[in-house]
Amino acid sequence: MATRPEGEEEAGTFGRALIAEGKRRLFRDSMPRIRRCLGQLTEEEIWFRPNAETVSVGNLVLHLLGNVRQQILSGLCGAPDRRRRQTEFDETGPIPAEELLRRLDELMAEVDQALDRLDPLSLLTVRKVQGYDESGLSILVHVIEHFSYHVGQMTYFVKSRKAVDLGYYAGVDLNVTS
Repeated sequence: MATRPEGEEEAGTFGRALIAEGKRRLFRDSMPRIRRCLGQLTEEEIWFRPNAETVSVGNLVLHLLGNVRQQILSGLCGAPDRRRRQTEFDETGPIPAEELLRRLDELMAEVDQALDRLDPLSLLTVRKVQGYDESGLSILVHVIEHFSYHVGQMTYFVKSRKAVDLGYYAGVDLNVTS
């Protein structure tokens, strides 16, 4: 009977849990928020840049597309890396919200499938991404926090521009303590 190296079973369990949590954060939390933000904005507002040092909401969506593809599909899963990062910020639009969401949906469907196929133990393997040596675990954590960070920027823009509560926690009592 073959035996597994010590700790491999626990590492696999941890890896599966991290992948599941990553998918929850990306697909159940962040993606609906992006939809809600884009749904509140006109095409002009999606591509509005408050100043030369600030990118638009549209640029943030393009940036997430580039980052997720590079980090997950290329870095973590081995697909060719063809990202041209600066083009994500140079774009001035207009690309309609429907097109941005279509691109995002297509990419995230690929990511969902890729994460389902990912060997949880491969999260311990170090790979080169964007010139850095990163473990699969580091790549996955980076994508989750980076995605959330930019969704927060989109949320702030919508709230400040439209003076609306986006209702992310509607019906949830966030004051409940254990």
